[in-house]
Amino acid sequence: MSDTILEFQSTSKAFFGVYALQDVTLNVERGHILGLIGENGAGKSTLMNIIGGVIRADGGQVLLNGEPYRPRTPSEATQAGVAFIHQELNLFTNLSIAENIFIDRFPRRRWLPLLDMATMRAQTQQLLDSIGLDLSPTTLIERLSPGERQMVEIVKALSIDADLIIFDEPTTSLTARETEHLFEIIERLRAAGKTMIYISHILEDVMQLADDIAVLRDGELVGAGPRSEFDISRMISLMVGRNIEQLFPARETAPTDDVLLEVRGISQSGIVEDINFRLHAGEVLGVFGLMGSGRTELARIVFGLDEHEAGHVMVRNTNNHRLSARRSIRNQIAFVTENRREEGLLMNIPIADNIALVSLPRFANLVTQFVNRDTLVQTANEYKALLQIKCGDIQTQPVKSLSGGNQQKVVVAKWLMTEPSIFIMDEPTRGIDVGAKYEIYSIINDLAAQGTGVLFISSELDELVGMCDRILVMSQGEVRGQFDQTEFDQEAILRSAFREENGA
Repeated sequence: MSDTILEFQSTSKAFFGVYALQDVTLNVERGHILGLIGENGAGKSTLMNIIGGVIRADGGQVLLNGEPYRPRTPSEATQAGVAFIHQELNLFTNLSIAENIFIDRFPRRRWLPLLDMATMRAQTQQLLDSIGLDLSPTTLIERLSPGERQMVEIVKALSIDADLIIFDEPTTSLTARETEHLFEIIERLRAAGKTMIYISHILEDVMQLADDIAVLRDGELVGAGPRSEFDISRMISLMVGRNIEQLFPARETAPTDDVLLEVRGISQSGIVEDINFRLHAGEVLGVFGLMGSGRTELARIVFGLDEHEAGHVMVRNTNNHRLSARRSIRNQIAFVTENRREEGLLMNIPIADNIALVSLPRFANLVTQFVNRDTLVQTANEYKALLQIKCGDIQTQPVKSLSGGNQQKVVVAKWLMTEPSIFIMDEPTRGIDVGAKYEIYSIINDLAAQGTGVLFISSELDELVGMCDRILVMSQGEVRGQFDQTEFDQEAILRSAFREENGA
């Protein structure tokens, strides 16, 4: 049998007249892990969706085990021994682990039109045990952590005895311990002879796991070879087509004494307790904490999406007695949610309409309330250019067709169009590449230079240290520490987040 399990031969694909892939020729070696990297919109997801039977190539061909491979549906890809573990997990949260694993091939009782639940649960238990996951097959998915759900997806792949497993940004929502467990499982799969394609923006993880590395840029393969031929610097240069001398753009301005936002004693039972802080004009204020620390819940309360039992939110020295998203928008507060697909975008409507979603009144006639479509599209195109969103016609292309990073840029553009004076950003760089991150960081700096106050929530301590004037540290719903820029010390910040007194 050939050492090559998968071959792309001059494979091409275009959407809305724009090439997502152009003449890609690439081999995936059997039993290897291929690290696939590239900026958002580089063509990674398109390439994988061709393998997964989601879309079909326009040109060239794909070979699987030396035979032409052209799956018409994800089901055909599964039958061919290909498993796809998506960044957005494809699990039914109201069903059990066993039901999710066998959702498209339930075992049936012999001679009777009934499901063989006992067999299904027994086989699921064997699979869970094989990767060291201490869970019952009857556990509902909604009760699992993101890391445990990721493991269930792996169990699903093992249940079909997949020869080729594709991981698409698998660590995006995982804790450090869950990531470590995932890597252990991947190493076990490699030892068992499985072939894997690992897609990630975390280049250090790619260097740790991959046997071979392939780099896509603007739909073209710009570099491929064994891991020994790459280092982080070369990977970044190939991805973005230029050298990035520093990861974080330099700040040219400093905060003023003007207080834009003041939070006084905000509390909600079991979620946050007695939160106090001020956000100044031109300040980037970071909020750091582990998963479950209450940082996202705090942002949602401040913006008016969730209830609070006690405390006040002051905007420019005015007390907001009844918080709501509508009132926050009127007060020039913007909020980039961490869940862009479900809360930040309307996935089936065009890009232009998503960008203008919050600002529609700006384009409406005061009397008739009819929207001036030409002005709306012209302005949306200006923000498309500003954020370098890679897409076709923004009037016709749905936002769901964009890569994850370009979707995130649409979310940011939507709020920039409101010209906010206070900008709350919850994990704005999650799941996007190093080049797109730099662009988001530059936008944050530009906002601060214009006097906007930015509340920057992130689980990546490096970027908070690189971008912020101050950092608040949350743990178990409380602010446990505050660090000025001159006091930034990653070890001290982490100690504060882990609450050493609990033995962490």
